Amino acid sequence: MRTLILMLAAALALTALAAPQEPVWSLAKKEKPAVVETLRALVNIESGSRDKEGLDRLAAHLGERLAALGGKVEFYEPNAADTYKLFDTPKEIGKVVIARFQGTGSRRIMLLAHMDTVYARGTLAKRLFRVEGARAYGPGIADDKGGVALILHTLAMLKAMNWRGYGTLTVVINGDEEISSPGARAFIQRAGAEHDFVFSCEPSLATKEGEIALATSGIGLATLTVRGKSSHAGVSPELGRNAIVELAHQILQTSDLSDAPNRIKFNWTLASGGQTRNVIPELATASADVRVNRIADFDVIEKRFRERVKTQRIADAQVEAGFERRRAPLVVTDASRALARRAQAIYAELGLKLPVDESGNGGGTDAAFAAASGKPAVAESFGFAGFGYHSSEEEYVELGSIEPRLYLLTRLIMDASR
Repeated sequence: MRTLILMLAAALALTALAAPQEPVWSLAKKEKPAVVETLRALVNIESGSRDKEGLDRLAAHLGERLAALGGKVEFYEPNAADTYKLFDTPKEIGKVVIARFQGTGSRRIMLLAHMDTVYARGTLAKRLFRVEGARAYGPGIADDKGGVALILHTLAMLKAMNWRGYGTLTVVINGDEEISSPGARAFIQRAGAEHDFVFSCEPSLATKEGEIALATSGIGLATLTVRGKSSHAGVSPELGRNAIVELAHQILQTSDLSDAPNRIKFNWTLASGGQTRNVIPELATASADVRVNRIADFDVIEKRFRERVKTQRIADAQVEAGFERRRAPLVVTDASRALARRAQAIYAELGLKLPVDESGNGGGTDAAFAAASGKPAVAESFGFAGFGYHSSEEEYVELGSIEPRLYLLTRLIMDASR
């Protein structure tokens, strides 16, 4: 009998430990309707990565919201010296919204999200914000306006509790993430190095399971430009040098550069050539998507690519190879694993399991820039659960994920501050 009593007491103790902490859980549930309205407001300001006017409107809106929550707000305009030039970097880049909250503790925590989307202006008219059943729909709602809303309402919960146990809580929201952050990356690297923890609020990268990620892919771009010689395709094709034929040869001989054991992916995704049906084409181009899990592997795959394209089918065609490092990978560390264990324990208070992804398989994010110094513990994908981002399907957020994600981020800030 005594043994049974002890077992029951232990079970009750474990149940108590797993219970949601108050008032955080009550505030998370109370905050949900306001989150939906914030999602509506954010989605209804179109903010494609190349829509400077829309990005400026949204930045001003966020600045007002963050100031009302007690943050010291500033805007960082990317300058020429800090801008990392990529082949598709626009002339005008969205600014970075920064808000700093001073607390009474010593820990420095950074919350990271982005306000730009992959959608061109006019998409909203075809895909209006709406709530249907357990989902809210709209362009960019999960990636990453949901992350922005999560940050705003986490701050609202902390304010409602008058909780300021952190040393500095810094919010960084940039406007160029979807084009590889050419303007914001230097700022994010500097800011990350000044903090102990970085919580990045993208949605889950690969699945609907709601996992957080401790590793992300590094992204590269390989390009080929082939210059041949035009001639009449029917009368004198032998006088031409067919750029498409040479390009096809180059694509075929580099199509096996992926290295699965070392998690290097190399895949041709775009190709074009020629302008007129009856003319031997003088120009053809192609681009390949490259993914790595270690920074050093950029050098490995670039060397293999450049060596391979030296072998030509048409000797006097001109073959130009290019290679661009667009994003560094986020690499898992002991500190990020410890952070993930804290997050899992907090989710367990709700009776929920929090998967943790260390594969680095799939997308690349700004979390890697924040982690570049090696100083902060960094984790990705705290955002609301959703799906359909970067696709022709309608993007959505699972409304049932709002309260758990608010609880998780709020409690993790409180826990990390100690």
